[in-house]
Amino acid sequence: MATKKAALACTVCGSRNYSKAVSENKHGSRLEINKFCKYCNKYTLHKETK
Repeated sequence: MATKKAALACTVCGSRNYSKAVSENKHGSRLEINKFCKYCNKYTLHKETK
């Protein structure tokens, strides 16, 4: 199974703070993780972008 590199963007300010290696998902759902955003200075939801 192939892996790709995905950027994680903050849902509050929109900045792309993290990148993560993810496997190809057959269902099309995107990764969502609570991470610390250094621009918002708090933990926010980060979603996978292309």
